Amino acid sequence: MWSSVYRDFERLWIWERLGDRLGWYLGVSINRYPAKYNIANRVAVPVNGFDEIGSVEKGLSIYEKATEDFLRLWRDVRYGGEDITRLERPRYSLLDLARDLVRAIVRKCVFCRWRCGVDRAKGNKLGACMLTTESRVGSYFHHFGEELVFRGTRGSGTIFFTSCNMRCLFCQNSDISRDRFNGVPYTPRELAQIAFLLRIEGCHNINWVGGEPTVHLHSIVEAIWYLANEGFKLMPRDGELEKLLLTKVDSYIPYPMDKRFGSYKGLFNVPMLFNTNMFLSRESMILLRPLIDIWLPDFKFGPGRCAIRLSRTPWYYETVANNLKTLYEWGEEMVIRHLVMPNHVECCTKQVLEWIAKNIPGTPVNVMDQYRPEAYADPSSPSFSPDAFDIARRPTREEIVRAWRYAEELGLNYREVTFEKKLSIRSVEGLEALIEH
Repeated sequence: MWSSVYRDFERLWIWERLGDRLGWYLGVSINRYPAKYNIANRVAVPVNGFDEIGSVEKGLSIYEKATEDFLRLWRDVRYGGEDITRLERPRYSLLDLARDLVRAIVRKCVFCRWRCGVDRAKGNKLGACMLTTESRVGSYFHHFGEELVFRGTRGSGTIFFTSCNMRCLFCQNSDISRDRFNGVPYTPRELAQIAFLLRIEGCHNINWVGGEPTVHLHSIVEAIWYLANEGFKLMPRDGELEKLLLTKVDSYIPYPMDKRFGSYKGLFNVPMLFNTNMFLSRESMILLRPLIDIWLPDFKFGPGRCAIRLSRTPWYYETVANNLKTLYEWGEEMVIRHLVMPNHVECCTKQVLEWIAKNIPGTPVNVMDQYRPEAYADPSSPSFSPDAFDIARRPTREEIVRAWRYAEELGLNYREVTFEKKLSIRSVEGLEALIEH
């Protein structure tokens, strides 16, 4: 069973088109390569522990230097055939430092661009996300609604956190993004056990999402630490399973479990997917670089004031653009999502697509037509906001086609991830024929 899942995933037609852009992620998913976190767990940091470092600033500086060592080892693994299982785990690793840094940063939180600086461990004052250090999960399951490269044949192992650092009036997950008390609180080790279950059931990746995962970085990084250091010991016992299954919405499906789904030469292995609004701080970008195998960022708004009116988020465009440019310069693998909204083709869609074409060419982009007026943008809802006056309907066919045609004119790498759910694009040539289908 497990080998056929790998084979079927690797043989999907889309890899002929996108395999050169997402080759590392594919290799980790089928256990050809170790996940980045397993590599980070073999990179030594020249201190005996965080107490010896003394400050977040110094810790981040050491972390960036050690990331250079990580990148050398990563290149040796990918291109030179290095076997990390032959390397001893150091006394204090890059992954250890990542765990200790997020524990420290959450005491003066700057995970996202708001840079609130509140002590979330005390919880007497809350920031933009309205969270303490508690992390709640609304649901987790094998997600078959993601792009083909992520859902594959067995689904994306998606973990939905509550709360968000943006306030999108049209949020389709507003039940969890607006309600910070939704869901079930889980410890980092329990989150690791959730990820473990999803992987040994055959999921191709662990998809950290929300809400927004950035505001849960302290829990996510520590969960990743457990995946690396406890590995197959994370298999839940009977007494632990009951709580873990409270939010598993597909627990009625008897997915066969096999540890070989997640084994790279005896190490527990699964690619980390960060599904984010990209409103991250520089510190979070640095922390995640040696931990995330594939990025799935949104790029919603153009450079005008749309983000402020529709998401209550200043500095949006420059923050997301800078972060995406950073990922591109680092050589990180990613698929960008852009949601076409009614009345925003000129001010947002065209501006975003132009920026992508100019600054990060070749990056796969999903130009999405799934917008529907939800939450505060739903005109039939008593919560409808007058600020959502221009997005209180679905986009017209003309608006969607105009967005696709512009992506075509710009030469964007968008066709495969945009159209793959609609038809077999292998047999259709030319945008006009795609539109007709």
